[in-house]
Amino acid sequence: MPLLDIHAHLDDEQFKPDLDEVLQRARDAGVTTIITNGLDIQTNRSVLLLAKKYHLIKPALGLYPDEAIRLVPSQLYEEIDFIEKNKNKIIAIGEVGLDGKHHKDRLDEQKEAFSLMIDLAMRINKPLIVHSRQAEQECIDLLTKKAPKKVVFHCFGGSLEQAKDIKRKGWYFSIPPIILRNQSFQDLVQLAGPDRLLTETDSPYLSSVKGKRNEPAEIPLVIKKIAELEGLSAGEVENIIYKNYSTLFL
Repeated sequence: MPLLDIHAHLDDEQFKPDLDEVLQRARDAGVTTIITNGLDIQTNRSVLLLAKKYHLIKPALGLYPDEAIRLVPSQLYEEIDFIEKNKNKIIAIGEVGLDGKHHKDRLDEQKEAFSLMIDLAMRINKPLIVHSRQAEQECIDLLTKKAPKKVVFHCFGGSLEQAKDIKRKGWYFSIPPIILRNQSFQDLVQLAGPDRLLTETDSPYLSSVKGKRNEPAEIPLVIKKIAELEGLSAGEVENIIYKNYSTLFL
């Protein structure tokens, strides 16, 4: 079954010297889809260019919370218009959301931008890939109010009670390789169950080995760990995750 990395940043400077080799290692590992997420005006364009060049890269366009609040309103609306004009080239809206670790004092501005991105995703019928660091409840509340059906929480770090709420709403979680050394992600997997899971790397971040550059070839490690935690075979987990991906993205 094809393996999936639904959240990566392959346009990052760390991949410029050897991206072809990184992608070949991904293919060798069985990864057939890598959703590369835009963060700002510049990376949204670079992601589209990468997807045009490499078949296994699928583009998601968005505005990272820190980047969204740097834009004046005219720039924000222009970028939303750009994303909408490219709706047939993209697979998702991401990376978008809220961040309470940085600029918590500007959370209201972040919410305004995130609200517009949710509206955009619903208008063009694309799933949302959500960043919710230290603003998990605020993200849940805003998404609940807007009620999009297609949502995946990338690298979720909230409480298990919040995770239960997300699961009840029929939304998903994507799990990175850091699960191999992070108990919170292991607990999240066991709470959510395989029917609410997807796999990601957040490359070049969140590797299974501290300090090592992450890349999509680590996806089999995530599959293996989920299988171990759920008492399933790797093949069973691959099938379930591909089904979840098909429901959300295809």
